[in-house]
Amino acid sequence: MKEEEIIEEIKKSILRGRGGGGFPTGKKWEQVRRAKGDQKYVVCNGDEGDPGAFMDRSIMEGDPHRMLEGMIIAGIAVGATEGYIYVRAEYPLAVKRLQKAIIEAERIGILGDDILGSGQSFRIHIAKGAGAFVCGEGSALTASIEGKRGFPRVKPPRTTEHGLFDSPTVLNNVETFATVSQIIGKGADWYLSIGTANSPGTKAFALTGNITNTGLIEVPMGTTLRKIIFDIGGGMRGDGEFKAVQIGGPSGACLTKEHLDLPLDFDNLKSIGAMIGSGGLVVMDSHTCMVEVARFFMHFTQNESCGKCVPCREGTKRMLEILERIVAGNGQEGDIELLEALSDTISHTALCGLGKSAPNPVVSTIKNFRSEYEAHIRDKRCPAGQCQKLKRIYIDPLTCKGCSACSRKCPVNAISGKIKEPFHIDLEKCIRCGSCISTCKFGAVKEA
Repeated sequence: MKEEEIIEEIKKSILRGRGGGGFPTGKKWEQVRRAKGDQKYVVCNGDEGDPGAFMDRSIMEGDPHRMLEGMIIAGIAVGATEGYIYVRAEYPLAVKRLQKAIIEAERIGILGDDILGSGQSFRIHIAKGAGAFVCGEGSALTASIEGKRGFPRVKPPRTTEHGLFDSPTVLNNVETFATVSQIIGKGADWYLSIGTANSPGTKAFALTGNITNTGLIEVPMGTTLRKIIFDIGGGMRGDGEFKAVQIGGPSGACLTKEHLDLPLDFDNLKSIGAMIGSGGLVVMDSHTCMVEVARFFMHFTQNESCGKCVPCREGTKRMLEILERIVAGNGQEGDIELLEALSDTISHTALCGLGKSAPNPVVSTIKNFRSEYEAHIRDKRCPAGQCQKLKRIYIDPLTCKGCSACSRKCPVNAISGKIKEPFHIDLEKCIRCGSCISTCKFGAVKEA
């Protein structure tokens, strides 16, 4: 196939980038091919920084040649002679397998100079990342490869115009490149027969959380959450009921019972304020505190912020402080509204896509579980019973035998009383450690 034919076949397939944004791959390649530049590059994003995500890792470790083939095809299509794989150093086996695959490809002549006597050359290099979440963003990633600090830059210009070393660059993730070789081998029509009209093909997901069957799955685009969670995942683990699923990692959103029959594709998720992201699915049951979930993701995002722009650096810090205050039982009236206002400001003014999407978990949990926030703030109660500092421990005077065992076990001397009379807990001193509950043989110490 000629260069133009390759791009037309990819465009015909409607292959959309599997890194999160879902941008049409063929359109991106066409932009790079038309861009002016003496040198062009193909870059594979294998950073995979989302918590619990390991889809790309499985490909790099298990079938690296399929990904390399996709990169070679992209290089031929856009006129690039150099390619880079950006992979996190925490994946040593992936690095080893990629290095071996590159050597093997060079030995049989499909990589290197004068590929299969065609007169075209393409070489692939490995660049190890230090594990910074922000380096999953395109401009920060290319800066890191160049040996610079991984800072995002203002766009436009896009990576397709000024990417690696200020040259036109194709940037796709591992799963996207691995799909390219299949499309070229089997044809666009074959690919279009899978999935939905606007989001064809399959998608790999990392299924984790309070679910019976965890691990990697690959399903056609358009598969419903109900099928993924209950048919493939085997339903909830333990006695909890399905409550929500976090999709899209720290940049994603929580989906609830009302979304169980929603076909998962790029457009459907975008319409409800969510995104596929790299493909992480964290399933949560009725024992999960959604305010704590929001706090967890905000802590991750704030910790991983590059600090370049004020909205992300300072805004996420303020949001984290509010969320930590709420789960500690010190929430105030107006905190929810303040979180919403900060979310709106950050999403509209942050420099890069990661910063703009940072408030998404907070926005979605407030939208779908506002009553949980209100219970934390107004009633000083965690409906899920998970927030340690909101637990209410008391001694039932009708059951207490006055044995003093709980008092002797308490590490902060919060329990007092007289022998053979009911004891009581000083809630100001109590740290909610639960040692009194496990010590009492009569079940007199209870948790509200």
